[in-house]
Amino acid sequence: MRTLVVPGLRLCESDDKHISGPGTYLMHGYIYSSHVGELTLIHTQNNTVSVEVEGCGQKTIVPSTGDIVTVKILSVNPRFAKAHIMCVKDVVLSEPFRGQIRKEDVRSVEKDRVEMYKSFRPGDIVLARVISFGDAGAGYLLTTGENELGVVIARSEIGASMVPVSWTEMQCPDTYIKEYRKVAKVIPDHLATAP
Repeated sequence: MRTLVVPGLRLCESDDKHISGPGTYLMHGYIYSSHVGELTLIHTQNNTVSVEVEGCGQKTIVPSTGDIVTVKILSVNPRFAKAHIMCVKDVVLSEPFRGQIRKEDVRSVEKDRVEMYKSFRPGDIVLARVISFGDAGAGYLLTTGENELGVVIARSEIGASMVPVSWTEMQCPDTYIKEYRKVAKVIPDHLATAP
């Protein structure tokens, strides 16, 4: 008999006999489903059971700790930026999750000198990493404290796509006005892959 599961459903306890496989994630000692699909138990060579969920239809994924996510900044205040998680890794979500980037999670160095308004603006598209599940009000806690994480797409006041000119600034190609951002160091695919 097939067992269909939905995202966030607790499947079993994570112990010496059960390990989290594809389509699942670990949280607080339990294995949960990360998308809609059929529950499968795979017996491995070392007498453990891999708990897996084989997806069916549209992919529905729940972000887990350590995942790289693409977010859209909704609002910014001196302590944090609120965001919607739009993509998890390379999967576009049908419904966004709430997320938050706190002031202390923007950079890995000089954390006390971070100014949120000089890091993000509403509408910015940002690459971030999930650091924890947070609480019901804030959603997922995110960080941009790595060189590869930060603003990847920003619009100037006249609506033009801005170009990064340094780690902390982006420039409008039409007006040449510079604006502060926490810029991501994006490496093109042809340079990122080793020959």
